[in-house]
Amino acid sequence: MTAPVPLYQAKAEFFRMLGHPVRIRVLELLQDGPRPVRELLADIGIEASSLSQQLAVLRRYGIVVSHREASSVVYELAGGDIAELLRTARRILTELLVGQSELLAELREAEAVSR
Repeated sequence: MTAPVPLYQAKAEFFRMLGHPVRIRVLELLQDGPRPVRELLADIGIEASSLSQQLAVLRRYGIVVSHREASSVVYELAGGDIAELLRTARRILTELLVGQSELLAELREAEAVSR
């Protein structure tokens, strides 16, 4: 019998799974609704095999689902929580960058005064 994985470890694995730029870009594109693979390829601009690998990871974790429409495979987010997570990440990054730009301005001001 295997011991259950602690929640913090499961969260770390989840964020590790998200930690690839192509996966994040795919999720951002899918926020606007289902997209066929050919559109994802055109928007992301990588090899089909690379995109396929990244989509497989997202599917395995249940983040995206796929279905066939005629000769196309269409992907979509499995739920709205991922879109909310991406919006939250954007807000956090915006706040961090604003803080960094304020710090940069203070550093420049201090440098100008010391000259």
